[in-house]
Amino acid sequence: MNAHLSRRAFLQSTGALVVAFGAADAGLAQAPGSAGAPGRVLDPARVDAYLALHPDGTMTIYCGKVDLGTGLRIAIPQMAAEELGIGLEKINLIEGDTALTPDQGTTAGSTGIARGGVQIRQAAATAREALQRMGAERLGLAPADVVATEGEVRPRNGGAGIGFGELIGDRQFALKLDAKAPLRNPDDYLLVGKPLRRPDIPAKVTGTHLYVHNLRVDGMLHGRIVRPPAVDAKLVSIDESSIAHIPGVRVVRIENFLGVVAEDEWDAVRASRALEANWETRDTLVGDEALRQSMQAGPFESDEVLLKKGDARSALASASDRLRSEFYWPVQTHGSMGPSCAVADVRDGKATIWTASQGTHRFRFAFAHFLGLPEDAVRLIYLDGAGCYGMNGHDDAAADAALMSRALGRPVRVQWMREDEHRFDPKGPPQLLALEGALGSDGKIAAWRTEMWIPKATASLPNVPLLGPDAAGAKQPMGISTGLISQNASPPYGVKNVDVLAHWLKDAPLRPSNIRAPGKIANIFAVESFTDELAAKAREDSLAFRLNSLEDPRGVEVLKRAAALLGWQARPSPGPGGLGRGIAYVHYKDNENYVAIAMEVEVDRPTGAIHVRRVACAHDCGLMINPDGVRSQVEGNILQTLSRALFEEIKFDRKGVTSADWASYPILTYPDVPELLIDLVQRPHEPPLGAGEASAAPVAAALANAVHDACGIQLRTVPFTRERVRTALSGEGKSG
Repeated sequence: MNAHLSRRAFLQSTGALVVAFGAADAGLAQAPGSAGAPGRVLDPARVDAYLALHPDGTMTIYCGKVDLGTGLRIAIPQMAAEELGIGLEKINLIEGDTALTPDQGTTAGSTGIARGGVQIRQAAATAREALQRMGAERLGLAPADVVATEGEVRPRNGGAGIGFGELIGDRQFALKLDAKAPLRNPDDYLLVGKPLRRPDIPAKVTGTHLYVHNLRVDGMLHGRIVRPPAVDAKLVSIDESSIAHIPGVRVVRIENFLGVVAEDEWDAVRASRALEANWETRDTLVGDEALRQSMQAGPFESDEVLLKKGDARSALASASDRLRSEFYWPVQTHGSMGPSCAVADVRDGKATIWTASQGTHRFRFAFAHFLGLPEDAVRLIYLDGAGCYGMNGHDDAAADAALMSRALGRPVRVQWMREDEHRFDPKGPPQLLALEGALGSDGKIAAWRTEMWIPKATASLPNVPLLGPDAAGAKQPMGISTGLISQNASPPYGVKNVDVLAHWLKDAPLRPSNIRAPGKIANIFAVESFTDELAAKAREDSLAFRLNSLEDPRGVEVLKRAAALLGWQARPSPGPGGLGRGIAYVHYKDNENYVAIAMEVEVDRPTGAIHVRRVACAHDCGLMINPDGVRSQVEGNILQTLSRALFEEIKFDRKGVTSADWASYPILTYPDVPELLIDLVQRPHEPPLGAGEASAAPVAAALANAVHDACGIQLRTVPFTRERVRTALSGEGKSG
């Protein structure tokens, strides 16, 4: 497979865009700014939108989903190659280019494989059926008497075949995706299910991989944004003489949007720091210290009953003994290790933007809207960035670059600085949950209520307000996009009486966005921590307590597997002290992956430090396309969520974010990394569900439960800082 080489060929230093197809004579060159591609079919209902076979027997896959480090560059070719019957070495992959790839939706919600890959698999199955018909006709056989394999259509009983390239090379299939085109039997898979190596890793390890940060095009300028000192600040005036000592710098001001541009990047950095600007600021924020209380005060958009089963209120009212606990998840940043970056070329009525966006197609409309261009004149091209866990600053950086390029008529590269990333990227929103429950005479959960205070999610909007266009006075579809943050707020166990109520807040304190496993981590933290509290009240082992009420056999299996990895010994919590162990479970979104996390921790009482020693995860995502890729995703989910649970919280005052660096916003470091024990359940006859999020969801709950088992305190506020642990241990409170 030559995905990396095709990407390198895709972006030439001249600024011309060259897409390398599998066949050398099938190249397609695009001038900068061209938003269309002659002959390309982009209708996602058509086979030709996804696949092109060439005379030399090679194939190009056009994928609207992008590889954000999740391994799609190997997994999606595995799916297509398996279904079509072609070798991986013959495949080139093009991803996330609005001029060349179909719109398969944003790469989010673990849909890269579950939707994007499945669409391409079905296109390959449809194409295989067509090739077998063509080949059968050429061979004088019935379609049932031929087979597509190793890039040829061959007689089933043996004999010479005809290559795919000879049958169709560079002609269109002109077919709709056939939802009924038969898929190959998973028992016969040769590629899917194998831990094949990712093609991008060698170049990443050797430092030769092309990231958007490294992209250079002819005539490119370097830009930096001058950020306001506060949220909602207004630019009153600037003094350009303050940067007169830096030659060649140009200032771009569009209402409250302010940036500097130079031929040399360091000159742009120096000018952004030296330019004197006068801002009118206001104290519009509530501040992080008052946030939790303010969430219960509103204002509210609406209340929504998310689940009502039985009569939880009556059951709780009649219970002789009930529990109530409150759980809080703070504002968090994406914390990408490298700042956001983009390159834009906006001139002559066209726009080409190179971006690490996870939603190139989604944002095409937004960019066309604020640039005042027709949508078909705008092209967004995906290039790797520094990673993201949802929408971070990538799209904002791209908008910044586009505005400055339009103003200057030259390509502009914008890279954010670290303080830009921490202060201004969209944030994971806060969540507050109050849970109430009671046990029945049988020792099982008899009634349960979840009450949530969460910002209103409007994920169907084409974009969240982008900073640059907003400051420049450009109209945007307003709203917030936090993802489906209300999911998994009810217990996954057999409870007869359940109420789940969401109080939808009108706004979030800082500009919100979806962050890894949006909402589900906080909800499972509350639900599974509270489940442990009920188990402790029943004086029952927390694993047995769950298994006694869990009816789904796939859920039972992952719980037992995770416990076995950790060497679980049945007993009530808290334990005798010293090491603690905890467990948590999720049926992700109530209809996707099954994941159980078991964890072993040690709490240092004098310092309040939590040392995570071992984390065991049993993970069932249906059909695994590439088990190595799944394992990497699971490990990454665990480590990042440990970081979020132990360390991460955005601090802000009445004006804006104050935790603007790694010192004030610490994350997990190498010495904190525990031993990871991963058990992957392969289910070849089940649909593939993807693995980008689900294993993150139970981590914080398992951690809190292990801490409770170790030392008897309930931690209900994230992050679990040393100060919060010491306060809980001191007797000032049995919870933190």
